[in-house]
Amino acid sequence: MAKYNKKIVENICEMICADSYTIVEICRTVGIAKDTYYHWLKTKSDFSDAIKNAENEFNELIITEAKKSLVKMIRGYTVQEKRTVTADTGKRDENEPIVKVKEHSVTDKHYQPVPAAVFFALSNRDPKNWVNNRISNDQFNAGNDSLDDDKPATMKLPDGTEIEI
Repeated sequence: MAKYNKKIVENICEMICADSYTIVEICRTVGIAKDTYYHWLKTKSDFSDAIKNAENEFNELIITEAKKSLVKMIRGYTVQEKRTVTADTGKRDENEPIVKVKEHSVTDKHYQPVPAAVFFALSNRDPKNWVNNRISNDQFNAGNDSLDDDKPATMKLPDGTEIEI
């Protein structure tokens, strides 16, 4: 069994905080057996507390990143795409071709909001007004027997407002 010390505990906690490594990967990296890890977890309260804190820290990081991603999907976002076109000059520098830049362009690409993400956020943040009320096709068609092609279709929002769809 490997000797228990603060450095091993710090390395294990750093790995837990950094990524979703498996226990086997962590043990292999720090040079201990999986059984040793679980033995320390049961018998050493400072080790157990350090692992719990590291796991909580990683979970908070994941939650924060998920929230940031959801906000981007709700708002939409823009990224810059960079494109460089090169041409071979026919010259070589230590067997590497020397290229000449012919064109360099930067384009802004906008990604629209994702309706499913918007609905997810609304139904979780304001469940009283945005519940998932699913209706069958029969129920939908029963209420729309006299659809007039000249009239735009409308949808009633939770606050009672009607919007065209």
